[in-house]
Amino acid sequence: MVAAAFVAWLGAALVVLADGRRGQALGLALLTAALAVLAWPAGMAFGAVAIAIGGLVAAARCWRSGPPTWAIMPAGSTPRLVLCIASGLLALWVAASLTTGTGAPLRFTVLVVVGLMGARIQMSREAPVVMTAIAAFALALGVAPGLAPTAPGPVAAIVGALIAGGVMFVAAGRARLAPSSAEKDGA
Repeated sequence: MVAAAFVAWLGAALVVLADGRRGQALGLALLTAALAVLAWPAGMAFGAVAIAIGGLVAAARCWRSGPPTWAIMPAGSTPRLVLCIASGLLALWVAASLTTGTGAPLRFTVLVVVGLMGARIQMSREAPVVMTAIAAFALALGVAPGLAPTAPGPVAAIVGALIAGGVMFVAAGRARLAPSSAEKDGA
């Protein structure tokens, strides 16, 4: 289970660090596999299958949108690397020391993926990159009910999988998102 949490962090880190579609797709595929593995023992067997299908559809669609490169850690990505390492250490500390009970790998994964994807959504203007981050965010929120002491139903995982798979079909093409008001003012 700890290995699956590490793979989830690695996949989320790839989504944050990559600007090309191949790096994004690989990160989303790793994240999907890890979330499905972590959701299964949390009482979400059907939800784990839904997460796997939705995430793999999103990863396959991601492979076809955006620049056809890997573009992992392009120039200027040092702040993103620091973000990935710091968020992983902070989430590990919270999951291992500040919370009690079983399910620390799933707690770690939900914390780190939601944090990293929220940051990636805020820092990017490339539509395919933002869509990939939204898909990963939805997958993480889909498995979050697995943190409950009783077995949750598969509804959240199914909705998360549908959002993850569906958001990648939004006609964003290679367009850039609108610049922020600070960018317009030259700040």
